[in-house]
Amino acid sequence: MPDFLLEIGCEEIPARMLDGAWKALSQRVLGVLVRESLLVPSNEVVFHPTATPRRLALVVPGLVAAQPDVTEQMIGPSTKIAFKDGKPAPAAEAFAKKAGIPVSQLETVTNPKGEYVAATVTRKGRGAEEILAEALPKEIAGIYWAKNMYWRQNKPERFVRPVRWIVALLDGQVIPLEFGGVRAAKVSRGHRILSSEQRVIVPSPAQYVEAMRNAHVMASYSEREQRIRKALDAATRKVPGARWREDAELLNTVVNLTEWPSAILGSFDREYLSLPEEVLVTVMRDHQKYFAVEDAQGKLAPHFLAVLNTDGDPDGTIRHGNERVLRARFNDARFFWDTDQKTPLTARVDVLKAVTFQKDLGSYAGKSERMARVAEWLSSALAKSGLKVDGKAVQQAVRLAKTDLTAELVKEFTELQGVIGGLYARAQGLPQAVADAIYDQYKPQSMEDSAPRTLEGAVLSIADKADSIAGMFALGLIPSGSKDPFALRRQANGIVKTIAEHKLPLSLAELMENARAAYQGSNAEKKFTLNGAAYNDALSSFLRERLEFYLRDTLGLAYDVVNAVLAADANDVVDAAARAQAVAKVRPSSDFEPISTSFKRMKNILRQAAENKSRVAEPYNPAALTQPEERNLATVIPQVANNVNALRAAKRYEQALLEISQLRPAIDAFFDKVMVMVEDESLRAQRLGLLQTLVREFSGIADFSEIVTERK
Repeated sequence: MPDFLLEIGCEEIPARMLDGAWKALSQRVLGVLVRESLLVPSNEVVFHPTATPRRLALVVPGLVAAQPDVTEQMIGPSTKIAFKDGKPAPAAEAFAKKAGIPVSQLETVTNPKGEYVAATVTRKGRGAEEILAEALPKEIAGIYWAKNMYWRQNKPERFVRPVRWIVALLDGQVIPLEFGGVRAAKVSRGHRILSSEQRVIVPSPAQYVEAMRNAHVMASYSEREQRIRKALDAATRKVPGARWREDAELLNTVVNLTEWPSAILGSFDREYLSLPEEVLVTVMRDHQKYFAVEDAQGKLAPHFLAVLNTDGDPDGTIRHGNERVLRARFNDARFFWDTDQKTPLTARVDVLKAVTFQKDLGSYAGKSERMARVAEWLSSALAKSGLKVDGKAVQQAVRLAKTDLTAELVKEFTELQGVIGGLYARAQGLPQAVADAIYDQYKPQSMEDSAPRTLEGAVLSIADKADSIAGMFALGLIPSGSKDPFALRRQANGIVKTIAEHKLPLSLAELMENARAAYQGSNAEKKFTLNGAAYNDALSSFLRERLEFYLRDTLGLAYDVVNAVLAADANDVVDAAARAQAVAKVRPSSDFEPISTSFKRMKNILRQAAENKSRVAEPYNPAALTQPEERNLATVIPQVANNVNALRAAKRYEQALLEISQLRPAIDAFFDKVMVMVEDESLRAQRLGLLQTLVREFSGIADFSEIVTERK
């Protein structure tokens, strides 16, 4: 069984695209191998994908050398058409030719449609080399890139960067494939600077990693990451008591930027530490790809760490260059900071009238006014629930929230919008609650990011995001597939996470209703294309999807538990999370799955009754029921319902679910002894009414019919 290697070599690929690219390549190649039966069925698929700035590679050990032969029976025309007077007709000859056998070898088979001619044929399996040579160019071309390019004049192929070489091997044999005018060979290329021999012969897939290492290329992502971590540790030890600041995203970036990494320690003047830490770290991290260094107390130290794609910097030339560049960037930041302080945030409010939020939604001044209305409603709603929100601080924060967009420092470092506003508010003596709210207004920017620290910040963050979502949806700019140009999914995720983490008693529907109402009478409203039921349905579905994402991906709850809970109610984030966690906790109990199965059965009966237009007694009359089992169930329902409703009101969902499970004996007895869909229309209506009451009374926490149960 031969090993398989595919390496696509090209000009430097952007680091942000590498992770998705090697995953896409792996999925596409796996699809080919499975579809073409080139994997040993009993073996687990072992993939060794790798990616560096100049290559995407994949090693799969132990492929099948050739497809197995397949014997199948082909069915042809009926015997009446195939044979005339016992002799083969043209139809029989044509079918035999298609099957590749003489007419004399045709068979006769009988099926429900009658008697037909047939042919048993054996299709010889194709070799792995032939299949891969044909399929792989299409799979390479099909890799998705956020941006790709043409590089050969008047040629159709596109890729993220020009393809320069391809290695495609089955053991030591080259697979004769071609892409972008490049024919596959055994020749790869080493490190652009460190490899004395740019052309690297790869004898076989098993020797690929070692051949690359000899050419100063670490093909393994994990090996490069480990090497970088060790290099950062070693460089940091030169500063007593210091440590480098862990940054998973930056670490991933530098791993994807290097093939043979090393690290150096640089320094900058202490005077720059007078600037806010956020500014310094952003300059180092986002603009220069440097790691920050902190002292034993966690405070920023006047040092940085740079990861190089070369074998060290023995004479310090690279270090001096990096220090010079960083010094210039810090000087720019200090200049912008000092310049911005000459115009306080309060003096920048009117300037927002000239800053466009979105071409159809007007300026940031208009957005701030709408946010203020939504924030006022939020503050009032939270206050009614007993939460203390500083309404005055919220309104001041809302009015000033977007003013830092006019600051020079934000124009230079756009990723610091909001943060700079909070720092400026603090520096200009505004209340701490106002400064913190402005600082946190864009939080959380992902599900891994933290929510705003304060209630005031939470209100500002939610109002901002709700306004954007309401306006964009009204314009019909709804996320679709992978397209979400205004990051509405991220903003909705932020709303859900903020509400959940602060445990805010808010209705998503009411929130968005107020956000939409804030546009009433505005110029933007005249351009809205989505209104009424269409708007509400689209928005409701979108928000439910985001809540589902939070419950499943952030809280790690099973998909059917989430579906069951959201089928009951998808408006209250905190309540939905509490109900879902209670269902997940109770689910392993012995009564839960049988109860879920019974509810599924009830809903099916009610659905079929509705389809057949069978009458359902509403309300049903317990006295009209005839059998002991149904009368017993009718007696038990109100008793259990009272207890469940009291527990639900107290949000003691786990106890409420355990109370519902007490219905199991009565429900089991009912289905064992009682026929619901009887001929007697009056009795049938009463029994359907009983089931409808049961489903309605006990589906407030979760729709149990959504729970996936094991089939015995």
